[in-house]
Formats: sequence, C-alpha cells, structure tokens
Amino acid sequence: MTGPRTGHAEDRTTDRTEERTRTACGPGATAADNVPVSTPAISAREAEVLALLGEHLSNAEISAQLFISVRTVESHVSALLRKLRAPDRRTLSRRAADLARAGQTRPAPALPTPLTAFVGRTRERADLAEAVKTRRLVTAVGPGGVGKTRLALAVAAQTAGDFPDGVWFVDLAPVTDPGRVGAAVAATVGTGEQPGRGVDETVLAALADHRTLLVLDNCEQVLEGVTPFVERLLTVCPGVQVLATSRARMLVPFEWAFEVPPLSWADGEESEAVALFVERAAAAGRAPDATAREGVAALCAGLDGMALAIELAAARYPALGLEGLTAGLTDQLRMLAGGPRAHDRHRSVGAVLDWSHDLLDPPDRALLRRISVFAAPFTAEAATAVAAFAPLDPAAVADGLGRLAEQSLLTATPSPAGVRYRALETVRQYGARRLTDADEPADVRSRHLGWCLGAASALEDARRSDASAEFADEGRWAGFDATADDLRTALAWAADRPERRADARRLALSLAGLAFARTLVGEAQQRFEQAATLADAAGDPAGAAAALRRAAGVAGCRRLGDDMLRLHRAAADAARRAGDSAAAARDLAAAATVAYRFSSTFARVPTAREAAGLLAAARELSRDGGPAAGAAVALAEAAVVADAFGAVQGDTDNTAHETVGYAERAVELARRADDPVAESAALDALSGAHSWAGRPFGAAEAARRRIDVLAAAPRTPAAAHERMDALAMASATALGVGELEQARRWGRQLAGHPLLAEAGHHAVSWLLVADAFAGAADDVLTGSARFLDAWERGGRQRSFSLGPAAASVAMVHGLRGDHEARAAWLAIVHEAGHESEHRHGYGAIFDATVSLHRGEADAALERVAEPPDRVWKWVTWVWLHWYAAVRAEASVLAGHPDARERIGAARAIVAGNSIATAQLDRSEALLDGDQARMAAAATAFEAAGCHYQAARTLLLAGDAHTAAGAAALTGLGLAPRAD
Repeated sequence: MTGPRTGHAEDRTTDRTEERTRTACGPGATAADNVPVSTPAISAREAEVLALLGEHLSNAEISAQLFISVRTVESHVSALLRKLRAPDRRTLSRRAADLARAGQTRPAPALPTPLTAFVGRTRERADLAEAVKTRRLVTAVGPGGVGKTRLALAVAAQTAGDFPDGVWFVDLAPVTDPGRVGAAVAATVGTGEQPGRGVDETVLAALADHRTLLVLDNCEQVLEGVTPFVERLLTVCPGVQVLATSRARMLVPFEWAFEVPPLSWADGEESEAVALFVERAAAAGRAPDATAREGVAALCAGLDGMALAIELAAARYPALGLEGLTAGLTDQLRMLAGGPRAHDRHRSVGAVLDWSHDLLDPPDRALLRRISVFAAPFTAEAATAVAAFAPLDPAAVADGLGRLAEQSLLTATPSPAGVRYRALETVRQYGARRLTDADEPADVRSRHLGWCLGAASALEDARRSDASAEFADEGRWAGFDATADDLRTALAWAADRPERRADARRLALSLAGLAFARTLVGEAQQRFEQAATLADAAGDPAGAAAALRRAAGVAGCRRLGDDMLRLHRAAADAARRAGDSAAAARDLAAAATVAYRFSSTFARVPTAREAAGLLAAARELSRDGGPAAGAAVALAEAAVVADAFGAVQGDTDNTAHETVGYAERAVELARRADDPVAESAALDALSGAHSWAGRPFGAAEAARRRIDVLAAAPRTPAAAHERMDALAMASATALGVGELEQARRWGRQLAGHPLLAEAGHHAVSWLLVADAFAGAADDVLTGSARFLDAWERGGRQRSFSLGPAAASVAMVHGLRGDHEARAAWLAIVHEAGHESEHRHGYGAIFDATVSLHRGEADAALERVAEPPDRVWKWVTWVWLHWYAAVRAEASVLAGHPDARERIGAARAIVAGNSIATAQLDRSEALLDGDQARMAAAATAFEAAGCHYQAARTLLLAGDAHTAAGAAALTGLGLAPRAD
C-alpha cells in the first residue's frame, strides 16, 4: 500500500515507498486515392545518424563526426528506433546498413499514391508550392470536385524535400466527431497517447520540434474541430506547416487562402481540361482523336473546367462518344444559366452527377445511394450486407460495384482482405442526398448499424480466441483499423435515435473494448462513458455503473486520477439508483483507495477529509454486502491506516503490526471474493505494510505474488492498470533485496507493455536501473535513448522513478569513462528526480560506485558519509541495502578505522540479499587480503546476475585475475578503469 499521497504504476514505486520505508530496515489515403503509404519520414539529421549507425559507430563517435552532443545523438537514435520499429540498437544498425545499400536512408513521404496521373495545373502547383514553403497555414479553397485534394497531394510530394521531418496526409472525411481531429492526426503520424495527457497534447508534443508539413484534407467535414486544433498546432509546433483543403476558410490567424480555380478549358494544346478528358477517356478504353478536340473543349467549357465533372464525363466517352455526351449533358447544363459563376460551378458537378446517375440502371442507382453510408473503404461482402435488399440481390451488388467503378463513381483498390471500394467524398455526399430522396436512410443505416455490430462482434471474438493478445498489434488488428471509422459513424447515428439506443449502447461497449485493445485509451474511456449515458437513458443504472467502472479502469491506465475518482463516484451513484448497495459500497471504497494509492496522478489531490468521507459512506453501505464489498472496504481502510502511519515518525512496533494486519485482512477478503484485481491491490497494501514494518523481503514477496494472482485476471482496463503497477513494484522491490535477474525480467515486461509505448521514460525506468546494476552497458544505452526521447516529448516530467533511471545511465557512462555524457545525464537527474533521494539514496550509490571504479575511494566515502540508520529517513528502502554495502566497501578502500565495524553493521541490514552480502564478503576479503574469498565473491556475483561486480572483483583480486577482470569489463562495454 502507499504512503501519504502516493504515485502511479510507473513512477509511484518510490513515491509511496519513500515515506513507508523511513521506518523500514531502513514505468489515410483519401477516399479517392486509397493507397496510403505509412512509412514515417526521417529527418536529414536522423538520416546522417542512421548512416553512421550502419557503420557500427558508437554514440560518442557519431557525436564527434557530426559535431553534436552525445545526448542529441541518443535522442536521434531513440527516434529512429521508434520510426523504423527496430527492437534494439543492433537491429537498427543492420537495418541502417541495408537501407544504405539500397540508397533508402530516407523513407518516402507518408502520402497516398493516386491511381491516376496528375494532369495540368502547372501555374497553380508552382504558386501553391511557394505558399506552402513560406506560410504557416495555407488553405486550398474551392467547391467540391474542383480538384483540391489532387492538387494538394501533388504539391505535398513536390515540396517534401523542404520538410526534413516528413510530410503527412490526414483524410478527415470519415471523421464525424469534431473532438477526434487530433486523434485522426495521431493515427496518421503514428503517435499513441501518453499517460497523463490527452491525444491532442500527445500529438502536439510529438510534433513540437519537427519541421514537417501536415496536409489536412476535407476540413469542411469537421471545421469546428479543425480550427482550434490547427490554432494550437501552429502555436505549439513552430516547425510545422499546414496545407488544408476545404470548401470554406478556417478564418484563423496566419491563414492564407488559395482559391483553387477550375481547369482551363480553351481549345488548343494548352487546355488542361481537354488534357484531363483525353487522359481519362483513354484510361476508360478510347481516347478522342485530334478532330474531336474542339468539341471536347466546348464540353469542358460547359462543365466549367470542374475536374470531377470532366472525369465522370470522360468515363462515359468510350460508350457514348462526344455526340452522346454533348446531347446527354445539354439538358443538365442548361439549368445553370444565370446566377453567379461560382455558384454555377458548384452546380455543374451536381448536374454531371445527376446525368451520370440517370444513365445508371435502377439497381446501380440504388447501390450508389446505399453504399454512401460507408465512411471508409469497404468490401463487396460489406456492401452486400448493407445494400442487398429489393430491388437488389447479392449478385447485383457485386456486379454493380464493378460497373460503378468503371464509371469513375467508385475507386477500387486491392487490400489484404480483398478489393476495397470507396467513393470520392463529393460522390458520397451526392449518394447520401439521393438516399434521402428515396426515403431509405433509416433502412440503409439500420442495415449498416447491423453490419457494424456484427463486425465488432467478430473482432471481439478474434481477440478473445487469442489468449496471448491482450492488446492489438499492427498485423492482427488491421481489421479494426479498416472498420473503426464505420463503427464510429454508425454509433453516432444510432446514439441520437431512442429506438436504436440498445444497439448504440452495445456498439459503444464493443468499440470501447476494441479501442482499448488497440491502445486508443482516450477513445476507450469516451466510449465507456457514452455507453453509461446510453444505459442511463434506457433506464438501466446497473448497466451504467458497470460501464463507468470500466471507464475508471481506463482512466487509471491514462494516469488521470481525477477522472478515476469522478468515475468511481458516478458508478456508486448509478449503483444506488439500481438499488445495489453492495456495488455502491465497492465503488465508494475504490474511490477512497484511489485518493491514497494513486494520488500523484491527480491535478487536485483529494483532502484527507474527502477520502475519509468516501470510506465512511462505503462502510455504511457495505453492511451485509458480501465478501466483495467487505474486501473493497478493507482495502480502503488499509490505505487510510498506511497513510496515517507514514505521516508520523517514530511509530511503534504495535502500530506497524496493526498496519500489516489491516493489509492481510484485505488480502484474505479479496481472495474469498475471487477477485484477482482486488487481491493484487490488497497485496500491494501488504507489500507497503511490510516495508513500513521493516520487512523488505516480505514487501518483495507480496509484490511478487501480485504477478501470479493477476495471471488469472480477466482482460479488463482495471486489470491492465493493476498489472502495470504490479510489474513496476515487483521490479523495484526485487531490486531492493538483490534479486537482480527477477528485477530485470519484470522490468523488461513493463518496458514492453503496449500502454506505455508512448511513455518510454516510465516504461524503462526500473529496467534501466536493474540493467545498470548488472553492468549491461549496451542495454542501458539503448534504453536511455528511449527514455530521453519520451521524457522530452512528455514535457520533461519530474518523478521519484525517473531520477534513479537517469542516474543509472549517468553511472554507466561514468563506468565507460565518458565523463561528458555522464555530466549531461546528471543534469537530467536534477531535472527529472527529487533532490533528497538523489543526495542520500540512489545518487550516492551511483556516484560512489563510479568513484570506486576510478580508484577514488576517498571521494566515494565522502559521498556515502551518512550512516544507513540516518539515510533511511530520507530515501526509499529500495536503495538501503545497496547503500550499506557500497559504504562498507568505500570504508575499506579508503582505510577508514571503523571499516570492519561498518561491515558488521551492514551485514545485519542486508541479511538475505545475495548481492549485497557478496559485496560485504569482498570488502572483508580486501580488508584481510584473502584472495580465495575474493574469488568466491566473484562467483556469487556472477550467479546473482551482477556481472559488473563479478568482473570488478577479479580486477580487485589482482595478480592472475587482473587480465580476466579487465577482459570481462571490456566485454560488458565498460572501461577497466574510468580515469
């Protein structure tokens, strides 16, 4: 359990143990274009670093060649690991060499690949490209069908070389919720959500230091969401420029509107409209000959040079010829006479769409309007499920899709799931209007909703059937990525219709679970809360309470303590309305526990009075509430007792025993309730109680038991949150008692947790410390790059676990003899950590270790001058055994007169810790000149996985052992003596 006002899964281990251990022994392609390319762009500097990595240069060597700091190199390496999805530095070096041989050290811009050639617009391309290079925000404005998207794509590709950090294309056509604009950008850029931040803040932080071009297409869809997002983007990210396409201006500061004109249609070789018509007609099967040029020019003039209208007409040319096209379009275009020309252009596309629509057979007309409900590219199977009702049968749907593609009303592209179809946004909107005219929206959207429910159910079944896939990976969950926009669209439609409320709630719950598995945690919380609202509206408060509990679990994973508290209280209110006092008691007890256990994740920490009020209400409601309610209340009581215990110095053994008793009762009640998540939380309380009582091995054992208990936990957000916390605590407490290999194993699991992908500084913090103690220099340097990149992108946070992680990297650089890099990391320590812990705890240990490595025993002894029985008043117990052992050795090597007495006192502290005991054995052997005992100590270190100390022991033993020790240190990537 926690001490007063504790921390969170990844960083609270030391937050909460700092207090408790004072009495202890002291972690898009557009609808039109369809072929997205999602390889992240590499900046010019990253390309240089990547090339040198391919030559197997160290960070220091790269730093010297490029005249940049080692810290900057580390940051670039971390970015490359993420962008190229390399698991480690060795893989990255191999990949760099492969790319260099292929001449591809800089991946292509992340732009969709159009299916047809771009025609004309030489002047517009040049003007727009110049504007994009010199202005922060350029909006290509024009009516639907004028060619804004194609022009923007052409300009983005043309100017990609001016943006060293890449060009990104975001299609906003499928986005129906203005609040999800940032999420759409994040999905394109490949940035997940950082704990403690919303997705908007995360993507802005990711782009803050980038020189990149962001292309936002179809902004008119969600202009009220695009406008504030772009304003924030331009303010926070000075190197980012935006090229938007929209039917209307954003009307924000810095915006420069570029009116996209129609294609020129004058007769002759320079006519862009004629060139487009000829090219598209040829692609459809027959191009007009030279004698038809004048007639084509006249036709294009009648179409006002609108690109989409010309393409639709050209698609019919092989079948109708010029005379047929002219005759067919004349009546449609005649209605455009009179009125402002700009308005005519809007109508000219509509006229051609009307004409194209009228040429279709009735079944194909029905198909065109019905498939307009799809927000994303769809398969023939999906179209059949939605559109195959009278007058259409399944065979007509499959055939009709091909015919619509032939007439340029759909595009068809291959995908792993088969051919996918999609209409240009203008065509889709036209189809939606026709759907309304046919009085079919309710029927078709109901069928679309049913298809979405089935698709979501199938995705959930696939997830449940794969026991190893708690979270989605890129390959396994491509189906969700392809379907998600349709699920969101169907949910938005159904949620507004009382008669569809039950389906909407079901879909919201499915989407919430799938989004969570895809690590879209912000959306997962939103959907669970939406499901709760829908349940309440349907008169099902019990269902609302269940959804709110899930939402609280997601908020925990997001490190949003205020939301956790709010949602647990809301769940309690819903449970009361449902007449379920026991459930309400559990929810209120959970709220009280959160207030203590995860207090470092709050923007406003609840007062002790607020928490006590929650607990009192929970007690009152839990009477005769069964084992689950009793377990929840017992856990909250343990939290309160631990908090009170930690706030008072000099507590008696009886008080410590009482704290352990409360925690043990909570564990037993949770076990009886058969609730693995509650049992893990209670074991956490027990771990804290043992540490308060001065029982570090009991604390480590309780933390270790949590891992086993959670193996049987269901796949819920609360279980995922609990598992992250358990891994952090298990790693930290194992480290504290010298179980180094276990600490590294659990640290690796935490580092690889999908929910921490964007929080690398928290993810790798305990692994960095364990790897550093082991002497795994290469692993530390690789992990440090991820740490630094995430820490800087995350706003350079301060935390009790971040300081030790940075200090461990500094120690490794010191052991390597890289004093410049060590100084840089020590500066990070002072910014990321807490001074008292660094001064008396981990900082003293790491600094003294470097000094001893350099043969500076007096400096080492000065750094650990305070006796252990005083140090525990300032530091987390995790560091106490290491501190006592290092201090004893420094005393021996510095010739302190009390060295032997200090060894004896330290033995009483570290008893049971194999690594600390080996260090004391080595110290005593040094004092006695006992080489045999030195060799035995080296063996003990090696067996415990502490390879650095094993190698150093051989070096200290001297004589025949010196060469072996020096070779072992060199093999670890460390210097035999870091002078």
